[in-house]
Amino acid sequence: MTWLTVALVLVVAAAGLLRWRRPAWYWLTFGVALATLRVLLRYPSVMDACGLTVPAPRWRLALARMTNRPVPGPRAPRILRVRPTRTGLALRLKLRPGQDAFGVAASCDRLRHSFAMYGVTSRELRSGVVEVRMTGYDVLKRVQMPAKCDTRPMRVPVALREDGAVHFRDYRAVPHALTLGATESGKSVYQRNLVAALAPQRVALVGIDCKQGVELFPLARRFSALADNPDTAAELLDALVEHMEAVYQLIRAEQRITADVPDAEIAADIWDLPEDLRPVPIVVLVDEVAELALFATKDEEKRRDRIITALARLAQLGRAAGIYLEICGQRFGSELGKGITMLRAQLTGRTAHRVNDESSANMALGDIAPDAVLAAIQISTDTPGVAITGDSTGGWARIRAPHTSLRQAVNTCNRYADLAPDLPALAPFRPALGGPKPLPAPAVESAPAAA
Repeated sequence: MTWLTVALVLVVAAAGLLRWRRPAWYWLTFGVALATLRVLLRYPSVMDACGLTVPAPRWRLALARMTNRPVPGPRAPRILRVRPTRTGLALRLKLRPGQDAFGVAASCDRLRHSFAMYGVTSRELRSGVVEVRMTGYDVLKRVQMPAKCDTRPMRVPVALREDGAVHFRDYRAVPHALTLGATESGKSVYQRNLVAALAPQRVALVGIDCKQGVELFPLARRFSALADNPDTAAELLDALVEHMEAVYQLIRAEQRITADVPDAEIAADIWDLPEDLRPVPIVVLVDEVAELALFATKDEEKRRDRIITALARLAQLGRAAGIYLEICGQRFGSELGKGITMLRAQLTGRTAHRVNDESSANMALGDIAPDAVLAAIQISTDTPGVAITGDSTGGWARIRAPHTSLRQAVNTCNRYADLAPDLPALAPFRPALGGPKPLPAPAVESAPAAA
């Protein structure tokens, strides 16, 4: 008994230490078994307490009265499957007649307390079937991406959701996106993750960085075109519009609408073209959109209108030509001038990092997911990288990108530098691989010492 007691104490101490220092290891070793047992034992009483039960059907009540048996109690949703994951549990529930998915979603917070889990979310898989995902620890505190992700062409993993699932950036489903965030909110790290994930794919990267290129020019070996000032950005966007028109001419020439090819699908975008004719898709990354929209003189105003018009045309027409926009900034409101709200309406994907005021969160999420605005303004300053993401469906989730240093992103871009395609339309904007010449140090005049 002595050795058994010592072993039990050591196991409990090891479990406590893992839960404190390595919650992911604790979950995989001890937590998943304890949580599964706790959920299965408490399930009927918790569902009843949360109001997620329905009375027994009338035929069962009548049969109980006829046979003089106990009256059957209320019935909870039936558990179809309990699946442990690397971060929690996934319960697939079959709803009873009279129940709906909104009732389960409204009870998520009560389920979290009752099952002693860190977080609970739900989503409807199909009519009458709901998946409840539970997380056993704070997965966003120390983001660890899975070793293998379901990566596809133009679909890359960029962050981790609060329910433990991987957040993907799927350009074919959501062509254009807007990312907002204050200074030191993690917006640049999110952008680095996106570039590093796109680097191994067959895609052309085009960057516009009006901060003299300090964010994107270190990654220049993987970029097909870069602009570091508004004047160059205006010319680059005009070249992209001309390239888009040329791609549409190619699609028209290869639409296959004649009867000679009855088995072929009619081409309406580049993904319907044969692979040997398909142009390379282009992802345009704008680091700070406000620098493109601000002006102080009449000439700068004309340049600004030219830039916003080109961006709006790319947002409206670029998807079929394989041109996708990733626009980042601190604010993106109507105060930036005419055409801004029209451009914002074309940006389906929305990601809001920590913002300085509620109006900035409304610019990103207010028109698609009003419930997410409150979550966006509650992001604290000590959690850089945490963001709220949403789309036009009204759903939203809390995500956090893994910390990627600029050196790591540069190494990834250098490793796949040979995959950067040469596009004739963008050749004048191909970044020079040589670094900029160092500027001479400013002369400092020493003031004479006071007598």
